[in-house]
Amino acid sequence: MLLEEGFKVTSVDASDKMLKYALKARWNRRKEEAFDNWVIDEANWLTLPNDIAEILGDGFDAVICLGNSFSHMPDTTGDRQNQRLALKNFEQCVKPGGLLLIDHRNYDHILQSGHTPSKCIYYNSQHMTDIRTSVLYVNGQPSIVIMDYMIDASPNSDQNLSSVVEKNEEESVSQFRLSYYPQKLAEFSEMLEETFGSKCKHTIYGDFKLLQQIDIPDFYIHVMEKLT
Repeated sequence: MLLEEGFKVTSVDASDKMLKYALKARWNRRKEEAFDNWVIDEANWLTLPNDIAEILGDGFDAVICLGNSFSHMPDTTGDRQNQRLALKNFEQCVKPGGLLLIDHRNYDHILQSGHTPSKCIYYNSQHMTDIRTSVLYVNGQPSIVIMDYMIDASPNSDQNLSSVVEKNEEESVSQFRLSYYPQKLAEFSEMLEETFGSKCKHTIYGDFKLLQQIDIPDFYIHVMEKLT
């Protein structure tokens, strides 16, 4: 969508499989100038500035990390060292006057209610029947949120299910499991503001709406503006 809107885009991922999807998309539309110039590279959040040093220059107008992606990063030390390092690397890739857009699910509500809404603002979720949610606690603190996605896989469903889905033919429901490291709103906001320092403007949206316009959002979207 960014390419179609005329933006010059650089996409990075640490996963070979994800990169193959992006490379295929670029190849399929290679006759369009925007897609032909689309830069796709392998990079790790923990070493991001070094991984893309040749194309980083003075930074990007915007760094985008959406779709609850950041919550996949493990907190192996228990003090969010990896998360802080990744955010610092994101900040280094944003040029003065630029933006970081990053989001996470509303884990505050998930941990309080024990339930994850099946509707998603990012993708077609009409075939999602349920998201069964479990929480692993370590020393009394929520460490991992496990979500079992239940998807309607009946013959009349038009959803294109991937090979990673484990099928249950008897119930015509497909299931796959993802694990997340929960980001609470206050803690994540503090990490972002600590990373960017005093020269930033921090705006938080709920499902891309102003917070006062929505009661319980499914996602929080943080926009960090790096002031000059």
